Amino acid sequence: MKLGINGLGRIGKLSLWHHVSRKFFSEIVVNLGRQAGTGLEDIAATIEKDSSYGRLSTYLHGHKGGRAIENLNEEAGTMTINGVPVTILREARNPKDIKWQDNNVRIVADITGVFKDPTADAEEERGSVRGHLQAGAEKVMVSAPFKIKAKGIDMPEDAITTVMGINDDDYKPEQHSIISAASCTTTCLSYMIKPLMDHFGADQMLTASMVTVHAATGSQNVLDSVPAAGASDLRKNRSILNNIIMTTTGAAKALGLVIPEMKGIGFIAESVRIPTSTGSLIVLVLNLQDELENPIKRNLINSIYKDYADTTPYLKYSTGQNVSSDIIGTPEAATVIESTETHTRTASLKVNLKNLKSCNFEPGQGAPVLEVPVTQAVIYGWYDNELGSYTNMLGDLTVSVAERMV
Repeated sequence: MKLGINGLGRIGKLSLWHHVSRKFFSEIVVNLGRQAGTGLEDIAATIEKDSSYGRLSTYLHGHKGGRAIENLNEEAGTMTINGVPVTILREARNPKDIKWQDNNVRIVADITGVFKDPTADAEEERGSVRGHLQAGAEKVMVSAPFKIKAKGIDMPEDAITTVMGINDDDYKPEQHSIISAASCTTTCLSYMIKPLMDHFGADQMLTASMVTVHAATGSQNVLDSVPAAGASDLRKNRSILNNIIMTTTGAAKALGLVIPEMKGIGFIAESVRIPTSTGSLIVLVLNLQDELENPIKRNLINSIYKDYADTTPYLKYSTGQNVSSDIIGTPEAATVIESTETHTRTASLKVNLKNLKSCNFEPGQGAPVLEVPVTQAVIYGWYDNELGSYTNMLGDLTVSVAERMV
């Protein structure tokens, strides 16, 4: 089976690295959609070298490795990477015009970050994720959360959001043709929430909040610039080299698609970008209904993660003291729990029943005060938002979908 990759940005290039190393797909067709540099040699050089992860040859073979890219054919747009035939398409940018059918590509990973609306028509002027299906693909993997532009429109029945190992069993080959792999942050967060959800249950979780301390992305400016007309967030035009920049994340909304029980829990998600090229951190704060006689302690929280890590390769439990560069590239996990920094505090929360709408009191009657023991837990989870976490998770999900294609 051949794999199509639409886009050769950060995740696109690293997905190519992943799949030429894995060799599940017999051939790979990459749609760049435009000319680049002086030709195929320059595209090959872009694929070979990476400022965050080094050289492709080292990634594939170690420091004693040999050649990674060879047999370049400018006219045909072909090359061989680690023995895998790779074709580079440089003509069409609109998904419906990409020659997937001509190249016998049945499954496509759209990694542009542009086509995120599964309700948009394939004939839309600026392109749509459904254009890939019109162009001959049978399955489309999307490396971003879905974003429906029109208000009041439900998710189409043939679209689903999944995180490998969390809810990928919800994927139905006969029904779903467009599959979102959520985001790097949602992927990490889901592996921080799921073990606790399985242990405590949704009813015991009162509220949750998270902040992702996130590495820079390609959408940010290297230097300060003048904002576009109508731009409301002036911080997006400030230099990521020199600033910590507050921004937004859709992780809370996407998490509800992956773990539906979270929809009934008050949840806030925030994000700040920092001047690093990759390697990010989630700080998760949970409020759990507890009991004063035997309150939840950090040892219990850590044991839950440790036991869960023994059942899946996607969660790592660390007893070390890590910094962000320690988790770049490896381990290949959605989340690395920094167990040394897990903290809990239990207190008795006093609730005046007078403030509850469901409680009615006669005039002059004093409202009782309800005391509820609540434990606040703070958990830290590392993730390599590019290769180590997200790209590997997306690769596993893509292979899983491909294996179930007839």
